[in-house]
Amino acid sequence: MELLSNTAVLLGKELRTEFRSRELLTTTVVFVLLIFMLFSITFHPTTSESQQFGPGLLWVAFLFAASLMLQPCFLREQTNDTLSALRLSVGDPFAIFFAKLTANTFFLLLMELLMLPFFAGFFNVHILSVLPQLFLVLFLGSLGIAIPGTAFSAISAQARMRELMLPLLLLPVLTPILIATTDVTAGLLGAEPSLNFAGLGIMIGFDVVFLTALWLFGEYLLEE
Repeated sequence: MELLSNTAVLLGKELRTEFRSRELLTTTVVFVLLIFMLFSITFHPTTSESQQFGPGLLWVAFLFAASLMLQPCFLREQTNDTLSALRLSVGDPFAIFFAKLTANTFFLLLMELLMLPFFAGFFNVHILSVLPQLFLVLFLGSLGIAIPGTAFSAISAQARMRELMLPLLLLPVLTPILIATTDVTAGLLGAEPSLNFAGLGIMIGFDVVFLTALWLFGEYLLEE
């Protein structure tokens, strides 16, 4: 119960901080929108090409946007040594990670849902018929990006070349879930939509493994 109560308080702080400024969410939405526009103008995809290449472009755009969104996760706590105050205020250090990864997952998912209509319009794909299944894929994919992204954000925030460190650490680790999410999304956006349960299982397994690792070793990542 203490973990959940501490997480709720810290999550409220994260949400208030972002919605008060809206800088990070707005910047990320504009960034993804520009990527969609550039891809659409460059390739002029037909319907069949959009079904084949669209899912990969979609998740590549989300991945780069996530690296931009996750960068300030722990960086803002460096000001006035806020992270030390947070560590002293909670009984379980995992509450800090749990609150931040929940907030990161929420903002990633919100950004993705805002961008889906633009993706459908630019690439001429139909998403309404598979929207519930697509929402599940987006949630599992966002969670899979947010868990290692939050952990690596804690590491890179204390590094000298922090802007370069996070993408270098994050992109190789996210390769399995990027492949799985692309395959599952391609199945949903194909001519005959179907849910790829094997890919869905990989996504769930990835999320469980990394969430467990963060729970076990997250405390050491907060050490200076």
